[in-house]
Amino acid sequence: MRAGAPAGHRGFFHEAAFYSTDEEFLAILTPFLAGGVAAGEPVVCAFGPRRQDLLRDAMGPGGGVVFMDGEQHYSRPATAIHRYRGLLADHVAAGAGQIRIAGEVPHPGVGVPWDWWARYEAVINSAYDDFPLWGLCPYDVRNTPAEVLAQVRRTHPFIATTSGHRANPDFADPETFLRERTSTWNDPLEVTRPRAELTDPMPSEVRAAVIAAGGHSTISQPELRSLVLAATEVVTNALVHGAPPVEVRVWTAERRILVLVADAGPGPRNPVVGLRPVRTPTGGLGLWIAHQICAHVDLRHERGQFTVRLVAGQPEP
Repeated sequence: MRAGAPAGHRGFFHEAAFYSTDEEFLAILTPFLAGGVAAGEPVVCAFGPRRQDLLRDAMGPGGGVVFMDGEQHYSRPATAIHRYRGLLADHVAAGAGQIRIAGEVPHPGVGVPWDWWARYEAVINSAYDDFPLWGLCPYDVRNTPAEVLAQVRRTHPFIATTSGHRANPDFADPETFLRERTSTWNDPLEVTRPRAELTDPMPSEVRAAVIAAGGHSTISQPELRSLVLAATEVVTNALVHGAPPVEVRVWTAERRILVLVADAGPGPRNPVVGLRPVRTPTGGLGLWIAHQICAHVDLRHERGQFTVRLVAGQPEP
């Protein structure tokens, strides 16, 4: 049996909350957490240090809540989905009838690109729907951009407030949202001259270009190796499944490297590609690998091309 707002609901009960003060944050979160503890449900929080401390103080010692490092957990959306699905499966196997999770999804207001997190908020409506999960995603309206808040309202079927819970009339079908949404993320490096430009390159040429770019940046060797692997996977996808010409451009800055891969094909049409390890007629696992190891990945259909942007280091928000 499920307790609270999801009583009688099957699958994922996905809520957003909007707050403008610490007091409002606690007024929404504390009953959510305390209700789960009182019902004997697994209760998990994944926030940054400041909000985590607020919740620890509010719940008191031995409050029955598992606190995860939110900044580490929400480093990449594909990784967050993989970890959460494992956690949920473990709790269900142990007999849980409902699991409550509250987490802080990154956005430009905290210095993180939004594009792949917008996709995350839409995709998890199906990615978590085979579990009895009550998930709450609070957003601070003081630092969350207006365009992000508008998309949050379109990706959450329910809204939590200090006075209760309600269905969200602004919610959009996730696949419709993903197909209609256009990425708004732009790296300022793209208006500068690339360090390397290649047309219909062999994967080995792309690897060499990215390795050479690493000599002009301070990113770590593990980050560089990850970018080399991701660029190789994406270029191979473009050569095998896309249409010529395949164009690759590489830019460098002190703290990041940007690789853009474009081809004239239609690209994958499955909006889940990259965030879940699914195969499609035009590939998919290569993009999933890239989403696991890059600092940011942007997928876009633009100007008759399918483009993939891969970032290593510190992406611009």
